[in-house]
Amino acid sequence: MSDARIEQAAPGELRLVGVLDYSTGPQLREKGGQLIRASNGEALLLDCSAVEKTSSVGLALLLAFLRDAEAAGKAVKVRGMPEDMRQIAEVSGVTELLPIEA
Repeated sequence: MSDARIEQAAPGELRLVGVLDYSTGPQLREKGGQLIRASNGEALLLDCSAVEKTSSVGLALLLAFLRDAEAAGKAVKVRGMPEDMRQIAEVSGVTELLPIEA
């Protein structure tokens, strides 16, 4: 099993860490949803700078977290998206859906 986690880095900031793949996706999806729902404030930052490697699962997690945040009425930004995740987003045609921090 790969090593991955999602954690609250600061108020309003969640950090994805490790390898995002089929073996870590379900656990990250559940934990991330819980953290998003429990988060106070109107904005949420998803920090991906500690992601070591990802498959399409990482992109699917980000999109799911965006839906969770929208349902909770939170504005979202994504920071530190790794290159492999960016490439998957481009090939999938979902880059414009990702609110990447400038």
